Amino acid sequence: MRFDMEAVQNKPTPISLAQHTYWNLAGHNSGNGKPHVTPVDQNTIPTGKIMPVKGTTFDFTAEKRIGESIHEVGVGYDHNYVLDCGEEKAGLKHAAKVKDPSSSRILNLWSNAPGMQFYTRNYVNGVVGKGGAVYGKHAGLCSETRGFPNAINQSNFPSIVVEPCEKYQHTMLFEFSVE
Repeated sequence: MRFDMEAVQNKPTPISLAQHTYWNLAGHNSGNGKPHVTPVDQNTIPTGKIMPVKGTTFDFTAEKRIGESIHEVGVGYDHNYVLDCGEEKAGLKHAAKVKDPSSSRILNLWSNAPGMQFYTRNYVNGVVGKGGAVYGKHAGLCSETRGFPNAINQSNFPSIVVEPCEKYQHTMLFEFSVE
């Protein structure tokens, strides 16, 4: 599944579009178990620092369950990851790989954006879905590729300003498979 977002402006305009889909690879009505950076302040706004994730709660460079460390980040993950290394495919960077061991489903996300907001559905609870299934806190996750939040106020972040007659282009490619 591919999303292509484009915009053209006639004056300098900050643009950072995101696609906000919740994923639960275990499947519909599978329960509310825990789903499979740039530092933020008390209001979850990036501070302008870019810190390595290696060895921290935010380190997903090696496979691990998201639920292992979610309790160490307050209410859950809602953090921007810098996409600056790894595999590429058709001009897109590999942003994330998520898999569910019970269903064997795998999601790979590719994008041309500089960052990815990783969000674990921290403030949504008790939502009734298809067939009356009730989805609680942490029942899904979002991986939103985009420009860095607060980039307009942080000169060391990649610019999100689109100049006149330039084209803003943002692509997200979701690849689904099974093991």
